[in-house]
Amino acid sequence: MPTQKLDGIEACVFDAYGTLFDFNSAAERCRDVLGAKADELSALWRTKQLQYTWLRGLMAKHKNFWEVTGDALDFSMETLALDDADLRKRLMDCYMNIEAFSEVHGVLKKLKEAGIKTAILSNGTPRMLQGAVEATGTADFFDALISVEEVGVYKPHPSVYDLPGKHLGVAPGQISFQSSNAWDAVAAGTFGMNVVWINRYGQRPEHLTYEPDFMGKSLDDLLPVLGL
Repeated sequence: MPTQKLDGIEACVFDAYGTLFDFNSAAERCRDVLGAKADELSALWRTKQLQYTWLRGLMAKHKNFWEVTGDALDFSMETLALDDADLRKRLMDCYMNIEAFSEVHGVLKKLKEAGIKTAILSNGTPRMLQGAVEATGTADFFDALISVEEVGVYKPHPSVYDLPGKHLGVAPGQISFQSSNAWDAVAAGTFGMNVVWINRYGQRPEHLTYEPDFMGKSLDDLLPVLGL
């Protein structure tokens, strides 16, 4: 991938789940009940959550992300023979009050000090995003919390990636977009944004028509890309 720094960046836009917020933290906080099934549940829950967004987009049968998250959890719990209404409620409550990755506060603080606009662009509902930033103490770092509910379709539809420019008053080429999801990074880059792929999970690059500008292992790797 290219190694030069990005110039002319006026805004940093972040995917939420997996990039800023640790979706594995919900199952981890219920490990006292889940035991050895915690990791398997978390992985299956995330996989089905994303699959349902893509399928609903293709079928033009939109449900909001909170409902999709619940449907994906129900599938996962049934698959793992977990018939426990109290556990389901606890897992969903943990997802609403999700944890941030350890470097998030420090990175966002430096971006704000540098005068760079910041936003979240997420499949999450407005309520979910507000809950996440409140739970993690990051609300004051963001100029906008942007949900796909504004357009009624999930990533990677192009209409989603058009939203940050409208909210922040910047062109796609003035945005650095950060996501831990390779497919999300490709979609944002295809739309015209600069992309820093935060490859937390050691994924292989997608075999699609776009290669992200930069790749890092955590959001700390964004700062030198911006010269900070």
